[in-house]
Amino acid sequence: MSNRGPRGVHLADVTWAWTVRTLKARYQQASLGWLWAIIQPVATVAIFTVVFTRFVRVDTGSVPYLLFSYTAVAPWALLASALPDMASSLVTNLNLVTKIYFPREALPVAAFAARTVDFAISVVLLLGLVLFYGITPSWRWLVYLPVVFAIQSMLILGVGVGAAALNVRFRDVDPVMKLALQIWFYASPVLYPVSAVPQEWQWLYFANPMAGVIEGYRDVLLSGRAPGWYLATAAVTSLVTFVIGYGHFKRVEGRFADII
Repeated sequence: MSNRGPRGVHLADVTWAWTVRTLKARYQQASLGWLWAIIQPVATVAIFTVVFTRFVRVDTGSVPYLLFSYTAVAPWALLASALPDMASSLVTNLNLVTKIYFPREALPVAAFAARTVDFAISVVLLLGLVLFYGITPSWRWLVYLPVVFAIQSMLILGVGVGAAALNVRFRDVDPVMKLALQIWFYASPVLYPVSAVPQEWQWLYFANPMAGVIEGYRDVLLSGRAPGWYLATAAVTSLVTFVIGYGHFKRVEGRFADII
């Protein structure tokens, strides 16, 4: 991404200022504040745990289902909350986009950055659960968790920035994204292990980059091992997605004010 806008405005400065503004507005207007970052994924995991341990048994090996599911729900919640915010970030800030010169990508990037704060809070709880269940911390956490997060971030930024640009012209991007996220959720190993997918189809299954990202988090946190080949596949797919999404954004950025 470029560092300066058309009049020398720093992308980093605008992104930081808008991220702080977004966080203040979100938490100051909520009676429970930052606790919502924990309540929502915990409530989701609690429901999944009851359903998939009491009614429909899902074999997660030696890993308790609560821990198994939360390891996937936390990163999934980041994607599912960030993408709609990013997609709507331009059209909900019409005055800024039409009247002020600044790098327009700062708005969707700030929307993502604000959601990473929620993710960081949920990760603290996740690490607490990992330790509670007696899993010994590994040096691989420090090496591989930042890599997995970077790949996921690249994927979210590519989809989110591209969707923000499309949403300026096509306002039905929002309902399409909500539908796509529902399908994407079930096509990712959030509720079930990858072992439930037939071996001969796993090469196609891992074409979904979130499958590789989620499995990467589980491998590192729950098994203490390095992610497999699927993380490299996720990295390539995420990079291509980012290049396409950001490239499209920059191609149409100059026409935003006219279209809106």
